[in-house]
Amino acid sequence: MTTSAQLRKTALSHPEAVAADGGRVFTVGGQEFAALDPDAHVRLRLPAAEAEDMLSQHATAERGGAFVRLPIADINGQALNYWVRRAWLACAPPELAAAASAAEQAGAGEIGDLPKAIGRPATRALANAGITTLDQVAHLSDAELAALHGVGPKAVRILRETLATR
Repeated sequence: MTTSAQLRKTALSHPEAVAADGGRVFTVGGQEFAALDPDAHVRLRLPAAEAEDMLSQHATAERGGAFVRLPIADINGQALNYWVRRAWLACAPPELAAAASAAEQAGAGEIGDLPKAIGRPATRALANAGITTLDQVAHLSDAELAALHGVGPKAVRILRETLATR
């Protein structure tokens, strides 16, 4: 079962995402892209074609103005991550969305001087957060690195080992 904590973590994993209204509303560039309504419905701002796609995939989803809503209990975590990402991309300032889209295509060892051994998910997560060099990694704690969706304990260990040998 998907929780409000997962929605919060997913929404805030995106660059420049901000929580408001007690952590129930998430914005980027001043525009709301996701929220959890008091009736435990996730609310996402999606482009029309993607809204239609979501409505066709989730029987309990409904259109609500510029948003699509569905009960948080009716969406699995992986689908939530996908749809929150789509909503964030739709609402982010164009240059930020373009950088994030480019980060999605990044392969291990293709960004800055990040080691290939950390793998593709960690490379993408770091690039998505604007972290492309080991010097930038050095300024982050292990907890900050691990908080990035896609950066696990192995990637953190490899990054620290790489920094130690420099």
